[in-house]
Amino acid sequence: MHLISVNVGRPTAVDYTDAESGVTGHGKGPVPGPVRVFAPGPKATGHGSGLEGDAVCDRRHHGGDHQAVYAYAREDLDWWERELGRELPGGLFGENFTTTGIDVNDALLGERWRVGADLVLEVASARIPCRTFQGALGEGSWVKRFTQAGRPGAYLRVIEEGHVSPGDPIEVVHRPDHDVTVSLWFRAFTTERDLLPRTLAAGAAMEPEAHERVRKHMEKYGADNGAK
Repeated sequence: MHLISVNVGRPTAVDYTDAESGVTGHGKGPVPGPVRVFAPGPKATGHGSGLEGDAVCDRRHHGGDHQAVYAYAREDLDWWERELGRELPGGLFGENFTTTGIDVNDALLGERWRVGADLVLEVASARIPCRTFQGALGEGSWVKRFTQAGRPGAYLRVIEEGHVSPGDPIEVVHRPDHDVTVSLWFRAFTTERDLLPRTLAAGAAMEPEAHERVRKHMEKYGADNGAK
């Protein structure tokens, strides 16, 4: 398990972003490293990205401590290459870390990874696709297609900051005792809302915004909805 590439993006003006500024940092490219990785602060008020030199331009909806780093597996990119019939270099999906050897979608919320010598990350949630992602990839109905495929990749928060470079090893140092995977969380918040109550088993590993969405769902449909 290791990093194939560490990817950062610069602000770029485009016509497909929802950001008020009209610019996006979605399109990312590999850098040699070492790259400092840190907790960027709260969404909307903090730095945005957890990687030094990486831009998050729509801070209303992206970035912050619970989305400090986005990881996507090379294995999933390879699957999409076969589906789309085109090459997909690391960083094209907007991921900061292109990984190999670890099933990112099977990771548990609250699972901790040591990356390189000193960086410790914690799995926080799955990536929900947006219009900017669709525009950057240039694929029609991409949001729907990405959602149906169920290969979302993981957002991670920074527990111990550090520096990373391509080739650094990834080690799972803690795996919590529940069954809320990145994949299950993604399905619950997109296509299978009856799963939402099950996500509460992740406890504090799930960000407050997600807890609030589950609370509203349970108020409307009942606490037993999807809990079995």
